[in-house]
Amino acid sequence: MNETGKTKKALFLLTIVAGFIGIYYGFSDSILANYFREAYGVGAAQRGLIELPRELPGILSLFVISALSFLRDIRTAIIAQVFGAIGIMALGLWHPTYGVMLVFLFVYSLGLHMYIPLGDSIPLSFAKQSNMGQTLGKLNSVRMAAMMLAGIAVFLGFRTGIFSFQTPIAVFIICAISFTSIAVLLTILYKTVGDPVQSTERPKRPKLVWRKAYLRYYVICALYGGRKQIMIVFSPWVLIELLNFHADTMSILYVIGAFIGIFFMPAVGRMIDRLGTKKVMMFEAGCFIGVYIAYGFLSYWVSNHVVALTGIAMLLVYLLNIVDKMSAQFYIVRSIYMKSIALRPEDVTPSLSTGMAIDHIVAIIGSYLCGLLWERFGPQYVFLIAAVLSIGNMIVAAGIKKQNFAA
Repeated sequence: MNETGKTKKALFLLTIVAGFIGIYYGFSDSILANYFREAYGVGAAQRGLIELPRELPGILSLFVISALSFLRDIRTAIIAQVFGAIGIMALGLWHPTYGVMLVFLFVYSLGLHMYIPLGDSIPLSFAKQSNMGQTLGKLNSVRMAAMMLAGIAVFLGFRTGIFSFQTPIAVFIICAISFTSIAVLLTILYKTVGDPVQSTERPKRPKLVWRKAYLRYYVICALYGGRKQIMIVFSPWVLIELLNFHADTMSILYVIGAFIGIFFMPAVGRMIDRLGTKKVMMFEAGCFIGVYIAYGFLSYWVSNHVVALTGIAMLLVYLLNIVDKMSAQFYIVRSIYMKSIALRPEDVTPSLSTGMAIDHIVAIIGSYLCGLLWERFGPQYVFLIAAVLSIGNMIVAAGIKKQNFAA
């Protein structure tokens, strides 16, 4: 098979993989917060603490991926799917005690986090330099379409009583099947195409990468990690704790966000290819400063009963939640930025892993502190911190110079 044929085959398989990724995110992300609340009765501070076993794999995956570097990217990605399947299947098949649940949550999360840098580096290694943004944008558009369909299924399932948090939890079992399907597809990819990075020689990529040249990337990851965690953990908590939204309502908001993402992700990819990573990162950070300030005021008004959440006020809550989800769609710009400043192609995967580890160190500390801040002083301060981090993100991005892609 010639190089063009290999690339087409690889991108076709990765497109199907993207669909299954969307399925397991759609059947888990939209309801995990409700699962913690309804199955274990956690509060805001405890919700922040749960992020330790959930986000610690984001740090540890750096070392796991490094230890498995001799396997190269695709086979390491297969192992990640196995971890994810084991962890989520255990939660789906039986209702463990709180402590045991955290253990399997950790295993599930390790699989997710191992695949995050690999899920970008593998397609980027097949993509042309001129359309890397479009390549990731299209793959993520497929992922968002699958997430939307999964979200619709979750909404209908919980609304009709087909799904519940009573064991066995069908949504988690479906997630486990998706992980397994991805492992099979990646195995086919490896057998038919091979690993794109140094596929004909022993891998030379270093186990750990920490370079002064990548310092700005690390800072961007740290700032993003703080505001991302507030977005993931505490923006839905406004709806769940303050407004008592259940899994069906949360899933329909997830569906709307995913539907917009189908069209938004390719647009982000084209924007990156046309404008460059600097302008896109500044645009993203600048836009969401206002979103987090609005969230801060709104959460203060709701928690202090200043406004009744009806009509326009309720519509604003929905709108902010959906727009907030769009900030997550910009994550590909950081991967492409790392690719663009890499001194060597083999630096990309371990550097993405290092960036993710930094992201998650900040996320873990921030989740715990923000949970305490929420309970002691009020939710508004949590979102004001996110706005400050967005300002920092914009300032750091402003210093990015023109990039030259590693050969």
